[in-house]
Amino acid sequence: MLIPARMSEAEEQRWVTVMLDKLQAQENRRMPGDGELADRAQRLSAQYLDGRARPRSVRWVTNQNTRWGSCTPAEGTIRLSHRLKGMPEYVIDYVLIHELAHLLVPGHGPRFWDLVGAYPRTERARGYLEGVVAGESLPFIPRPTPTSPPPGSD
Repeated sequence: MLIPARMSEAEEQRWVTVMLDKLQAQENRRMPGDGELADRAQRLSAQYLDGRARPRSVRWVTNQNTRWGSCTPAEGTIRLSHRLKGMPEYVIDYVLIHELAHLLVPGHGPRFWDLVGAYPRTERARGYLEGVVAGESLPFIPRPTPTSPPPGSD
C-alpha cells in the first residue's frame, strides 16, 4: 500500500494502527472448526453436486502454503489451508466445491470445471484468490523519510 506523501507521520501512524486493528479483527473472526467445515461441505455437495461428493473428512491444515486446498479422492479427504481463514465465506465455499469436485473427477478437465461451475460465485472467488496471490508478490516499497535523499540523487 502506498501512503500519500502529504500525510504527516502522525496521520501515517494513525492509519497504520487502524489497518492493524482491522487485520486483527479479521483474524479474530470466528471460523468454523473441522466438524462445521465437514457439515458445510455436505451442504455444498447437496446444493451444487447433487450430493454425490461425500468426503470422509474435511479439515483445516497449516502445512499448505502454496495451495488453498487439497483432496485425496482414494481416501475421501479434503484439507483446506489455514490461509483461507478470515477470507469471505464465498471464497471458502469455492475452495470446498473445488475439492469436492475432485472427489468425483480427479483432474482439471472440462468435466471437472463443469462441476465447479455449478457454484455461482466461482469466477468471483477465483478472482479474489488471484488478487491475494498477486498482492503477496508485490514488492514492498518503503516510503522515503524526510531526511533521506530522493531516489537517484546520489
